[in-house]
Amino acid sequence: MICIQLFVCLYILSYLILTHFRKNAEFATGLWNLVFLFSNLSLVFLMPFAYFFTESEGFTGSKKGVMARVYETAVMLLLLSLLVLGIVWVASALLQHNAARENLYDLWEYYLPYLYSCISLFGVLLLLLCTPRGMARMFSVTGSLLVKPRLLENVEESMDCALLEEAALSRKLNSNTSCWLGLNLQGMKSEFVSVQAMRKALEMRRKASPWQRNLGYPLVMLVLLALTVVCVLMVCFHVLELLFDESAMPRQMEDPHLGLASFSMFGSLGATVQVVLILYLMASSVVGFYSSPLFSGMLPRAQDTTLTQIIGNCVSLLVLSSALPVFSRTLGITRFDLLGDFGRYNWLGNFHIVFLYNVLFVGLTSACLINTVTWAVQRELIRAFGQYCTSLFWARLAVVSSCVAFPLFQ
Repeated sequence: MICIQLFVCLYILSYLILTHFRKNAEFATGLWNLVFLFSNLSLVFLMPFAYFFTESEGFTGSKKGVMARVYETAVMLLLLSLLVLGIVWVASALLQHNAARENLYDLWEYYLPYLYSCISLFGVLLLLLCTPRGMARMFSVTGSLLVKPRLLENVEESMDCALLEEAALSRKLNSNTSCWLGLNLQGMKSEFVSVQAMRKALEMRRKASPWQRNLGYPLVMLVLLALTVVCVLMVCFHVLELLFDESAMPRQMEDPHLGLASFSMFGSLGATVQVVLILYLMASSVVGFYSSPLFSGMLPRAQDTTLTQIIGNCVSLLVLSSALPVFSRTLGITRFDLLGDFGRYNWLGNFHIVFLYNVLFVGLTSACLINTVTWAVQRELIRAFGQYCTSLFWARLAVVSSCVAFPLFQ
């Protein structure tokens, strides 16, 4: 019965879509514009409303309750909207006074896209800082989730250390002697839980199959390296296009009609590569955002995340995701118009800004990757040199001891 009801609902919905949208392009464009509109509505109105609602207590003299907080939140949001629109109004009048006078009262067609242009510009600059760092961090983050080969990781040694540490903490917690009474028991319990979880994870990694251990880790690292290299090469090719072809500018790219021509010169394979690269850039930007020292404190933690931090994380992810279409189109990853009705920005037609942005992305990505690789090599060399020096020291000490002890026995 449930399957029949779902089938009937899907059939009616499909019939309405096919009768209302005669062409696939209209349906895809309309659906994308709706997604784009509601995401920005959440960013501009719903997230500030949620923050003000958590901080509000109601007006003085009103009855305490939910509706009093809703009224105060609505008034605060209205005042904030008027303040932001006034700032945008003054800024547009100062920067583009002729166009601003002609569109002085055109809120929907001029000021809302202009406001989103400012937000997306901030998001694009944030992506420029976070994505190269995230690409370099993706190797270590992914490597920590996979089982490494035995040449790169000694699971048995880590397992023994975890067992000893867990046993020591368990003995301290279960001991009734007076020497442990002054310790922070809550901190010791949390440390014991984390060590126990690490020990269970090490047990699962020790039980991994040889195929998963010796084949999975190198393949994933090669895929990440290939995605990074392809992304950097595409941006370098786009830099050359910007130098010799004016149509390579993001604002001057002509989009083929949806379904009539391919968005890539390599056909379906190129379109698939573009989709994979955009998803990879999105994941790298999130990893780089939370690994940066400025935003690492916003990382959600289990049972230790306030509602204000949750709202801040939602706003950050909305800003990054809203700027991702502009980011992909500026770097030349895709020629598809992902910007919707809000995609006509003046700075996208500025050659110097777009060219400098592409060059900075290539430079920062290369610098982060080189720094990561060289630091790993330096760490391994220092460790190997330290082991060599230690073994040499003990060998010489043994020789000296034998030389000193030999005359005594004579």
